[in-house]
Amino acid sequence: MVLWIKALHIVAVISWMAGLLYLPRLFVYHAEAGPNTPQSATFKVMEHRLLRYIMNPAMTVVWITGPLLAYLLYVYYDVWMILKFILVCALTAYHHALVRWRKAFFEDRNQKPGRYFRIANEIPTLLMVGIVILVVVKPF
Repeated sequence: MVLWIKALHIVAVISWMAGLLYLPRLFVYHAEAGPNTPQSATFKVMEHRLLRYIMNPAMTVVWITGPLLAYLLYVYYDVWMILKFILVCALTAYHHALVRWRKAFFEDRNQKPGRYFRIANEIPTLLMVGIVILVVVKPF
């Protein structure tokens, strides 16, 4: 059963990360399109669907299967797992920032330029690198 849970966890992580990397890219294009344009309307639909139908469910599955695996594998108190948990919390905070930014775009009140979202797009990559190193290498 643990292997099935682990497989589900990995699929959910991949899906969530894809969204965390793609949604800010959509924000770049959306910011450059400007409010009240046909392109803006299209981006609003794309952003909503990505967040609601892929990212939110994937994050939920990650948060269910991850702690369950930590419990089943008795690694809850390992230092690498605690650090991984902190980084996943940071990814979750980033996810919620994306939710706020999407709402601002939806309400045509975004004030941030495309460059802001290009820079923000690097955050999940850095967190992912840290998480992968902690899980695979287990340096602590």
